[in-house]
Amino acid sequence: MMEIKRNGSQPSGKGPADWFTGTVRVDPLFQADGPVRAAGASVTFEPGARTAWHTHPVGQTLVITAGLGRAQREGGPIEEIRPGDVVRFAPGEKHWHGASPTTAMTHVAIQEHLDGKVVDWMEHVSDEQYQP
Repeated sequence: MMEIKRNGSQPSGKGPADWFTGTVRVDPLFQADGPVRAAGASVTFEPGARTAWHTHPVGQTLVITAGLGRAQREGGPIEEIRPGDVVRFAPGEKHWHGASPTTAMTHVAIQEHLDGKVVDWMEHVSDEQYQP
């Protein structure tokens, strides 16, 4: 059965302060339903906004669609991410992602659930970690 979710048919939400630093808007795209395990959302980070450190049990894929952002895996360097870039985090890989200090960034985030869980949230990314 084909299903079309019309643009604007799902309300935007504010990224919760427990999981994000700064102003973040989450626009749901599709949810895991039935045998489908993948869920996706378009996430917009205002300048300086970012996720907290987190992991995904089955990994995560980000497709950068606008702006200029940053992403980092634990123990690795901060990487600049731009429109057209595709970022893949491995299952259980601790990481964060967000906008650059001066430019907003939007990405489509796709992750699969495992036993009903898609993410494990951890501590916030400090200003020192974000801008070393």
